[in-house]
Amino acid sequence: MEIPSICIIGDDSQAGTYILRIRLKENTTLQFGRFKKGKLISLPAGDYTYVGSALSEKGSTSLARRLVRHATRSGDKPPHAIREDMINRFAECGLAPQDPLPKSGKTLFWNVDFLLDLQSAEIVNIIAIRSPERLEHTIAVLLEHDADTQIIEKGLGANDAPRNTHILRASADEVWWVSFADSIQENFSNPANIIN
Repeated sequence: MEIPSICIIGDDSQAGTYILRIRLKENTTLQFGRFKKGKLISLPAGDYTYVGSALSEKGSTSLARRLVRHATRSGDKPPHAIREDMINRFAECGLAPQDPLPKSGKTLFWNVDFLLDLQSAEIVNIIAIRSPERLEHTIAVLLEHDADTQIIEKGLGANDAPRNTHILRASADEVWWVSFADSIQENFSNPANIIN
């Protein structure tokens, strides 16, 4: 039992909320840009989750462009292995613009960019919810309170939601990931269940 590498929920919006499953292959100490004045944060090898949103129907802040940007590394570093599949899958379901790649390369900006730029970090799953509704906060709170996730550093990855944490360690097995994806899919079929 495993979740598909790319799970797309909904079918009528270019905007949405997403959850990334990121696998870190080795123990790492990392500065997340200027987060907490450049504090070095220890990250043990394993899985992490990041919740984000891209709530524009077009342009660089549309869902497909944001996700392809996440799967791109800076400079001449190779992209995440999932990127080509993302581009193809997004085109198949009408989510992607013709060329979803960042126009002028990738500059590290958000906290998660610093983790995703590591060649030892790989996006292994994406759950994308196509909806203009702001779901990021609700999903982040669900993850923060889950027994199988741990806050690495309060506020990490949540610049626009200072009371939340959007990058979390996930010490969960494949069954948990499948159950989580199923729960998101079930709740999205009735948005009133998931929206605050």
